[in-house]
Amino acid sequence: MFSWLETTSVANWVALSLWAYPALLSLHIVGLAVVVGIFVMRDLRLIGVVRRINPRIFLDLAPLAWFGFTLNLISGFLLFTSQAAVFASNLPFLIKISFVIVGMVLAGKIHSRLRRQSVSASFYLSALSEESTLRPLAFLSLAVWVTVISAGRLIAYF
Repeated sequence: MFSWLETTSVANWVALSLWAYPALLSLHIVGLAVVVGIFVMRDLRLIGVVRRINPRIFLDLAPLAWFGFTLNLISGFLLFTSQAAVFASNLPFLIKISFVIVGMVLAGKIHSRLRRQSVSASFYLSALSEESTLRPLAFLSLAVWVTVISAGRLIAYF
C-alpha cells in the first residue's frame, strides 16, 4: 500500500518538484509553530511559570490551534506520500505520529477542563484554584510536544 502511495501523481509532484517539498515543509513548520506555541504557553500558564496570562485566552486561541493542526495534517500527509514506504518503517516518524495523537488528546482534555471552568463567574480565580489538577497534564503535554519536535528532527537521520 505504501509503495502504491508513492507512485500517485501527488506523491510524484511532491518528490520531483523543485518547490513542492520545501514549500510543504515550510507550511508544516508554520503549523507546528502555531500548535506548539499555543499549547506550550497554555501549559506554562497552568504549571505556574507564567501567571499574568488569563487562562480564558487559550479558549479563544483554540480555533487557531486547530487551524495549525489542520495545516500540519495536510502538509504532513503530502510530505508522507513522497516517501511513504520509508516513513512507515522509520522509528522516529512512528514515535512522532504516536505522540502527536497523545498530544492532541491531552489538548482536548485540558481544553475541556478550561471550558468547564469558564462558566464560572470568577474564571480567572477558579482557574488558579484548579491549577493543581491541571498541572500534571500540563507537564505531560510539554513533554509530549518536546518529544514530537525531537522525533520529527530525527526522522532524516534514520
